[in-house]
Amino acid sequence: MITVHTVPDAFSIEDCDRILDLVRSAPAKDAKLVGREQNHNLRRADLVWLDDVEGADWVMNRIIDIVRVANRDAYGFDLTDFSESPQVARYGAEREGHFTWHSDIGDGRVASKRKLTMVAQLSEPEDYEGGALEVMPSNAVVTANKARGTVTMFPSYLLHRVTPVTSGERYSLTIWAHGPAFR
Repeated sequence: MITVHTVPDAFSIEDCDRILDLVRSAPAKDAKLVGREQNHNLRRADLVWLDDVEGADWVMNRIIDIVRVANRDAYGFDLTDFSESPQVARYGAEREGHFTWHSDIGDGRVASKRKLTMVAQLSEPEDYEGGALEVMPSNAVVTANKARGTVTMFPSYLLHRVTPVTSGERYSLTIWAHGPAFR
């Protein structure tokens, strides 16, 4: 089984621009952890939930297509739904935006059913320094492709992080596909 799956050009440059235009006009909230806990030592980012943004419905349709094909080709997980809204995170250098090592499966009713994490790169790689998405499927760290529009997927139980952004800003789109517990 593939543990980290990459989909180049999953979103076009125009798609990325449309998403960024939508979120830049929406109010952002300070990112929290599972359970609505806030800890800036662990995570510093601003979030916009796309379900709250008018005109963003098309993004979910694209996500469903991407996840369906990737799950068929790489995972074969029993996925049932998307119980959470897609979120766009902004990691800015002014706060050294980051997210320390963590997994996406949590104790909450919804977070406990996360099976597959999808992260889409919305920024141009030259727009920021740092901000690398790193996934640890074993004793080696895999760094996600920074090409704009690229999607990186992995099982939600894998440890991963976003390194601190040291200049500029990085935008990414994240969602989780849900299903029954792993056996």
